[in-house]
Amino acid sequence: MFENLKKNKKFNLLMELKKNGIYDKAVLNVIEVVDRSLFVDENLKQKSNLNIALPIDCGQTISQPLVVAHMTQSLNLNKKLRVLEIGTGSGYQSYILSKLSRFVYTVERYSSLKKKAENLLKDLGANNIFFKHADGGLGWQEQAPFDRIIVTANAPEIPNILVEQLVNEGIMIIPVGDDYNQQNLKKVIKKENKILVENLMQVRFVPLVEGKLHK
Repeated sequence: MFENLKKNKKFNLLMELKKNGIYDKAVLNVIEVVDRSLFVDENLKQKSNLNIALPIDCGQTISQPLVVAHMTQSLNLNKKLRVLEIGTGSGYQSYILSKLSRFVYTVERYSSLKKKAENLLKDLGANNIFFKHADGGLGWQEQAPFDRIIVTANAPEIPNILVEQLVNEGIMIIPVGDDYNQQNLKKVIKKENKILVENLMQVRFVPLVEGKLHK
């Protein structure tokens, strides 16, 4: 009974994603296959197939599936690409990325979130994800350049330091805005010494905080 209800909710979620502009079959297939309930606390598991953001530890959130799908689709991924993720969080987005790219390098400022996500994803057999406890605003210079960068926290402006870590023709997806209610998800394409910027959708993300790390 519970499994049938779970399947129905996942079907409804996929239909909602399609109605809201998610057309990439590979992205839809991964969203369908990956069990989002693994990435949230026990009391929230029944809500895991709803198109809503959910709280996780350290005052952070797991983004709503529509936003995850839009960000992933906009990266134009393939299995040859190296992806930098700023903000590991629950590890859900990391796992989605790992299914669609060659390598994922993910940076998290909260040590406890990094460890929890790393343990879970290793248990799931995601051996192409590399983790770092560090200031995500600085990227991961030692592993740069990257084909793609995805930022899961809001920045007041497009960070030059991350643009510099992109390959030519590379793509970065990042929410940008001055406050919580005025954020635009932007697609940034690096072209030689210039960037092309496209607004994708309005979003709400926690801020990209620079400096102090957390346990």
